Amino acid sequence: MFHLHCTKKLLDRIKPDIVTAGHSDTNLGSWYATILFWKPQVALLVSECTLLPVLMPLAPAATLARRFPAQLALVLKEHGVSSEFIAQEVWRMDKVQYAKTANRSVVGILNEFVRQAEFWLAAYAYQKGDDDDLLAISAKLAETPCSPLYKGPISPDKALHELVKASSQI
Repeated sequence: MFHLHCTKKLLDRIKPDIVTAGHSDTNLGSWYATILFWKPQVALLVSECTLLPVLMPLAPAATLARRFPAQLALVLKEHGVSSEFIAQEVWRMDKVQYAKTANRSVVGILNEFVRQAEFWLAAYAYQKGDDDDLLAISAKLAETPCSPLYKGPISPDKALHELVKASSQI
């Protein structure tokens, strides 16, 4: 089970039952999500633990949480994460609980990633709705130095690899 902390824009769109956030069972922890009002619309999800970004098509919005583990698996594979880690992470994401955003630092990173995603679209002529391009933009965003990570791995991709390495040693 994992918690999906959604911005007000996204909560208004999917209208889920909202709970008080608790502990997620996944290695990547809780996730934060927002909408990018592109055509077609896209969801941006960020791991609270590693700040790993995942872009995916929003439609149909009601099934976003059910479709998310499969998209996360693609992003993790793109980063060279082991299939064992991916399978375990996806298996633990069998249930979702929606919550309001609670970590302002992660919301700030979400907003920064939205601006940078616009840059990557323009710079590389990516297509807004193309799944391969969303995967490529997710990988580019993961290379971004993020201030909450400055005392450690600095960027989400490095934070991900440290987390995977630590979990494999347990």
